[in-house]
Amino acid sequence: MSNWNENVIAEFRANEGRVGGSFEGAPLLLLHSTGARSGKERVTPMMYLAVDDGFAVFASKAGADTNPDWYHNLRAHPEARIEVGTETLDVTARVLDPEEREPVWEEQKRRYPGFAEYEAKTDRVIPVVVLGRR
Repeated sequence: MSNWNENVIAEFRANEGRVGGSFEGAPLLLLHSTGARSGKERVTPMMYLAVDDGFAVFASKAGADTNPDWYHNLRAHPEARIEVGTETLDVTARVLDPEEREPVWEEQKRRYPGFAEYEAKTDRVIPVVVLGRR
């Protein structure tokens, strides 16, 4: 885990889920996933969009041509845990199909135009994953 992630995680936990910097004012959660190969717990801070059946997260990896590690972890082990504000919730990850994905992705880009910039940097379709409460 990078120092940057460690600092965001510490700030999140010290301030009831709120952080400054590039995430200031944005909805943020901490995803606890199980490493696809290692089986070790990984904690990743990420923005989310509240949706009817849970929390949508976006495998943008800042527009890289590959999906982030957490996405592969969730594909291998969909049972996960998240921290949102001061709550810790058990969740199950589900990758949205193209029809479900489109309105959620468009709303995220509308709220946070940086996601449109990520999309423009890559040829891949950025996966949208819903973390639904168990």
